Order: sequence, then C-alpha cells, then structure tokens
Amino acid sequence: MLLIYNETMAGYYADRLAADRLQRVYEIATPPVQRYLAAEQAHVLDRLDPGAAVLELGCGYGRVLQPLAEKAGLAVGIDTSLSSLLLAERLLPSQTNCRLVQMDAAALGFPDRLFDLVVCIQNGISAFHVDQRHLLTEALRVTRSGGIAFFSSYSTAFWPERLRWFELQAEAGLVGEIDYQQTKNGVIVCRDGFTATTVDETQFRELSAGLDASVTIREVASSSLFCELRRL
Repeated sequence: MLLIYNETMAGYYADRLAADRLQRVYEIATPPVQRYLAAEQAHVLDRLDPGAAVLELGCGYGRVLQPLAEKAGLAVGIDTSLSSLLLAERLLPSQTNCRLVQMDAAALGFPDRLFDLVVCIQNGISAFHVDQRHLLTEALRVTRSGGIAFFSSYSTAFWPERLRWFELQAEAGLVGEIDYQQTKNGVIVCRDGFTATTVDETQFRELSAGLDASVTIREVASSSLFCELRRL
C-alpha cells in the first residue's frame, strides 16, 4: 500500500464528509440503497478483466476500491480527502496492489493511456463539483485504447430512495438540514450549502459528444444510469 498526499486539497468531502463520517453515510443506508450500491459495484466488476489496471476517482475510504483490487492487477484510488485516504490505508492493509493518492479528478497526474478501466460511480460526476466535460476528458486521457471509463448517476426511478437516504444523513448530522423548497427534479439542497445534482441521459450524451470514444448509456437495477466511454 502506497499513500501519496497533497496538503493543499480542500472541499466539503475533504473536510466535513470524510473518513469515519463518510463511512457512516454507508452504514445507515436503507436496504434499497444497499442494493443500488451493490448493483453498481457488480456492474463494474463484471467488466473488469483479471490483472487489469484500474483507477477509481473519488475512492473515499476504499469501499469500492477493495473489491476492485481483489480482481485487478493494479488498483489506484484517488480522493481529495487525506483523512478518507488514511482510513482506506488502515482498512486495506492486505491489498498490496493498491495505491492511494490525494489528487483532484479534474487534474490527474498520470500519463496518457495508463489504465484499462477508470471508475467514477455513485454520482461522482456531480459530487465532485468540477467541470463535467473536462472530468470525462481527463478520464479518457488516462484510459488505454479499448479501455472503458465508467461514470454513473441516479436513475429517475430511484429518487424516493435517494431522498430518504439523504434525510437519514441529515438526521444523523452528516449533512445539513434539507431545504425542501429547493430539493426537487433530481437535485438535493441542504441548508449548509451542500448540493447533490443528477446527470440524465440527455446530459450524458451532450457531455460525451465528440470525445474519442464510443458511448453506451444504460440503466442498471432501476437505480443507476451508467455512461460507459470506450476509448478508441
């Protein structure tokens, strides 16, 4: 296990919703949310060839990185939160093929065409609050020809379960009180300034138009919308 960090990183997920607090977010997930999380993970693992090199954007405390590492030859996880990465380092000590790096997903410090798979799931495309087109471009830049960059957001059908999950997080003091006047149409707004948006199929197609990739958009388990970019 190798951990590389940068002291300048900051942000909501780096400061408030990190490490054990982020872990708690998943511990209080309802059964439907747990099924959604498992379905996303299974969908990516099914496309991961044994021994491949995989990069996870926004790996947090290693929840998804661990099963990726168990199948991959090399698993690299990046995040802006040093505290989350330190927790991942403690939770994944046996994964000798893991590398943890504090890094901005919109400014990847990796050479071109390094990874077979790049993974950004559970609505990271919205949660990172960066230029989404640039995020896709950067992910593709470090993806090998024939490799896939995965991005997921929520399906419309999952809105009630997603909102309930955020209500539980607010009740637990993990995020701010939900502003119900502004929370609608796939957007969750909290009174502490936290927002969580959604990317739908039309937006995914607009964001990926003209990129050096073939694009497949599919709904998984009636809870996730995946945009899969296969590098040409």
